[in-house]
Amino acid sequence: MHTIPNDASLHVALPEGQPVLRTVPMPADTNYAGDIFGGWIMSQVDMAGSIPAMRRARGRIATVAVNSFVFKQPVFVGDLVSFYAEIIKVGRTSITVDVTVYAQRGVREGGEEICIKVTEAVLTYVALDNNRRPRVVPEE
Repeated sequence: MHTIPNDASLHVALPEGQPVLRTVPMPADTNYAGDIFGGWIMSQVDMAGSIPAMRRARGRIATVAVNSFVFKQPVFVGDLVSFYAEIIKVGRTSITVDVTVYAQRGVREGGEEICIKVTEAVLTYVALDNNRRPRVVPEE
């Protein structure tokens, strides 16, 4: 059983609105230490960021850069993990998305539930045409 940090300064509220992705990591997603593998979180962040980018591009996109990625706290098996994504920049062919990740702990135990910000990332996607070549992002 993992301990929940007692530092109240880590506890936050979920942002307003709905997350673009919400999931519960499983034991198969852990690293050798029993925490959720960073690569699993990175994959989920990429999926979450791609959703608003794909909608804004109105079609196919590809990840071209991970501009920043910060693991602030570990994620544990059983956490309810919520991914919030917001477009922060639209270029000629690119879309930059900010993704913030929160873990809600204590949900399955029925006790005190806390929420912790666990990851922050900024990714850039490029809009692609049918030949997988960059194309102009359409006007809104």
